[in-house]
Amino acid sequence: MFIRNETFGGFIRSYKVITVLVAINIFFYIWTDLFPFLGGEEIRMLGVGQNIAIAMGEYWRLVTPIFLHGGLMHMAFNSFALILFGPALEIMFGRSRFLTFYLATGILANIAYLYLGNPYGVHLGASGAIYGLFGVYLYMVFYRKDLIDKANSQLILTVLVIGVVMTFINPGINILAHIFGLISGAALGPIFLMNLPSRNRSFQNVHDNSNVGFDPNRWANRENRKKKIIIMAVLGIAGMILFFYLVSTFLL
Repeated sequence: MFIRNETFGGFIRSYKVITVLVAINIFFYIWTDLFPFLGGEEIRMLGVGQNIAIAMGEYWRLVTPIFLHGGLMHMAFNSFALILFGPALEIMFGRSRFLTFYLATGILANIAYLYLGNPYGVHLGASGAIYGLFGVYLYMVFYRKDLIDKANSQLILTVLVIGVVMTFINPGINILAHIFGLISGAALGPIFLMNLPSRNRSFQNVHDNSNVGFDPNRWANRENRKKKIIIMAVLGIAGMILFFYLVSTFLL
């Protein structure tokens, strides 16, 4: 359920929503942290969660902090958690429902911080949405045992206990966002899992079927895939540089 053994291309083909979400995380990290002088600093200031600004009507700040992070490790940890724990839910929910669930838990966590946190507090990160994933898994562990086996249930409980402990002992963590992200995920679980057939094990089929069986052109295909990945990476970097240049030239 949580073992990733797909190829890079296989993962992208199978989990398009997660791929896009991770790409957005990386894009905004590069822009805000590596190119602050090309509009990145302005984007951070406009997108960071700021309770007093939200109270004055800047409601987009309930959404935009989900895609901004406070450094490389913050972004990498949340993206890795999404890659590890998101695919099973994207398969179970479907793409549109999974995206709705992910954003809803992140927004609800930010709303909780708005009303219960420091009025002048500033926050950013996808942790509320990530804990929302843990929340729905927690609901499955106790109320939908037909959707998760014992081994994965134990893994979720272990990761969750460690995550909650780290939430309270590490400084600078938005405790309210973590806790209410978890609560939101568990609360929305019955709604998003409604009418999902029992014994639905389709999400366990996570391998890349394209690599099954004998293929005389397998190594050539792998080399072609590597070339495509390199070309995509070069084009992506070039596109970002062009984008930053246009922003700095015409908007700053």
